[in-house]
Amino acid sequence: MNQPDPDAHPLSPQDCLVALMIAVSASDENLRTSELVKIQNAVNHLPVFADYDIDRMNVVAQTVFDLFSEEDGLDALFGLIRENLPEKLFETAYALACDVAAADGTLREAELRLLEEIRYELDIDRLHAAAIERGARARHISL
Repeated sequence: MNQPDPDAHPLSPQDCLVALMIAVSASDENLRTSELVKIQNAVNHLPVFADYDIDRMNVVAQTVFDLFSEEDGLDALFGLIRENLPEKLFETAYALACDVAAADGTLREAELRLLEEIRYELDIDRLHAAAIERGARARHISL
């Protein structure tokens, strides 16, 4: 596994949020348009991304894809997230991940497994997770 360059710019908290959203979208090996639109809309409209350099999204996406191509890439991704994402944004990260997973109207097994792993890695309280999941479901329901 490649060691991170100590002189490289670390991931910003916003990069971490983007990385988790991309990871959820890529978890089933199919980046769906509805999921990519959800990520783009989040970055364009949510206050947490107000000062985010949108050009970083491609760099972050490539980082996620590179990590996913490695055997322990998911563990490495979570290590980067834990190092660079403030705890106060853990629930925000989980909410954004749930929104991406729900964006196409179908939760696939790979997405559900990754959401479970995110809950565990970010130590999201089960009741809080259930409320976040319920909100995502409500926002993405169709007639």
